[in-house]
Amino acid sequence: MLLNPDQRMKLDTNSDALFYDYPRFVTHVDEGFIAQLTEVYRQYLRPQMHVLDLMSSWVSHLPDEMEFAVVEGHGMNAEELARNPRLNHYVVQDLNQSPQLPYREAQFDAVLIAVSVQYLQYPEAIFAEICRVLRPQGVAIVSFSNRMFFQKAIQIWRDRSEAGRVELVKQYFQAIPGFEQVETISRPAPLGGMFQSLGFAGADPFYAVIAHRRAMPSGSN
Repeated sequence: MLLNPDQRMKLDTNSDALFYDYPRFVTHVDEGFIAQLTEVYRQYLRPQMHVLDLMSSWVSHLPDEMEFAVVEGHGMNAEELARNPRLNHYVVQDLNQSPQLPYREAQFDAVLIAVSVQYLQYPEAIFAEICRVLRPQGVAIVSFSNRMFFQKAIQIWRDRSEAGRVELVKQYFQAIPGFEQVETISRPAPLGGMFQSLGFAGADPFYAVIAHRRAMPSGSN
């Protein structure tokens, strides 16, 4: 797929670096979402993996009992990344200005994006980079809810329903030939629609799209 220029637009066209210049030491989803995300990580990750936490912040929601060979952090705010106890190293980079990741090919067993995919203006380039830095059969896990900084989410994300956003991220993966086994997890909020219109706050919905890097063809080096 290829987004058109209008679909990439943000309401706030000022620099993303300026928007993320000050740290936000809060979680942007509720405890139920976080517990579900940690359980997904527990299911798909393994000890001693090399993990890239892309678009990260001060917390990664990785299982406490699972130790990794290395966890690389990549985000927009140095103070937040420095506070994250799971990161061995981190890099500050605006992917909307510079979409090439500063990592070598096949460096990671897993790449994670939590509640941030909606801000990517060039997802085609970033998902191609994710594929490049993943090892064969490595896993990419993209999770999100219905929350966002509305002024910083791209137009196509703002226009889509929650189900449509799941399909959109699935299409991001399917547009890159190196990905396969694309799976989706959709758990809408138990209270929604009429209940929320009456002022009741339901739990955050949980969505995840998971894909694997293709294995090397038999006989390849």
